[in-house]
Amino acid sequence: MRKILFSAGILCIATQLFSQSDSTAFFLQKGIEEKTKGRRLESVKHFERAYIFNKNDKQVVSELAAAYLDLRKYPQAKEKFLQLEKMGDQSDSTYRQVMLLSFNLRQFDETIKYASLLKKVRPAEQTAWYLGRSFYQKEDLGNAIKYLDIAAKENPANAEIPYTIARAYADMFNYKQSVSYFQKAIALNPTQARWIYEMALIYYAIPDEQNSLKYMLEAGEKGYKKDNEYIQNLATAYMNAGKHNEGINMLKEILQKRPSDINILNMLGEAHYDTKKYDEAISYYDKILEADKNNAEALYMIGMSFQKKGDKAKGQALCDKAIELDPSLQSLKQKKQMPGF
Repeated sequence: MRKILFSAGILCIATQLFSQSDSTAFFLQKGIEEKTKGRRLESVKHFERAYIFNKNDKQVVSELAAAYLDLRKYPQAKEKFLQLEKMGDQSDSTYRQVMLLSFNLRQFDETIKYASLLKKVRPAEQTAWYLGRSFYQKEDLGNAIKYLDIAAKENPANAEIPYTIARAYADMFNYKQSVSYFQKAIALNPTQARWIYEMALIYYAIPDEQNSLKYMLEAGEKGYKKDNEYIQNLATAYMNAGKHNEGINMLKEILQKRPSDINILNMLGEAHYDTKKYDEAISYYDKILEADKNNAEALYMIGMSFQKKGDKAKGQALCDKAIELDPSLQSLKQKKQMPGF
């Protein structure tokens, strides 16, 4: 009988292969046991050890992907699900996980790719929201609205869908279309103070001063942060709606906190000018000149205020001086002198 002779090298390789296989199975089983007990951190440690011994074991990769996902380690989870795909797992489950992970990681090109692959293997899958939102983030507003319209039919209770459509139309300066979708979104989720505030700004852009003021106030009532920006915009909304005193009082409130704010001083000057309180207007424009003596527009408005008070000569001289500093004010002069001003 002939004897089979093994070299020391072959025995070493065989032992090593057996050791790797045995170790992979051992740590895989330990990971599954820990997972069953609900010990997630311990289970993932064992799955990672199993993976070190065999990176091509499909069950190990699958368990590790699920474990990372369970621990919200999204980049690591996505990496393992992509590995599963390369290993031949092109199931709807794998595609769905990669789509969702890509979406959560704001990787919108890959979201679109895997949403499309998922739709091919499972036509009934509802992917339109992920496609629509991803196209919106990529500023492809045509495709965004196309898929979001489908998503609205698939899930009519999801307020984020009409809200995103509203933002898409607003980005295209289509304010009337935008506001109708804001209304739909807020009807589905009336607690969203930020959405109400954004809608108020859209009404301002239309322009619809009364609704702008209405929803600006509602946003504040529902908890929108009343910072200086909000108060300034609310003051503007009041004045645009013809409620000048309320607007002026709010601007004065901001000015107490920001006494050298040129924009607020200018708004107060304009508000007093519009309400024919010319001495007050002059005082605010003077404060602008104290900060910037070459501010031609403030100088011009002081001149106009003096003219409105009846001092035509002084007012005209100041306006002419302002136009010398900034010739573009000539067009403002023509506008201010139009009949009915």
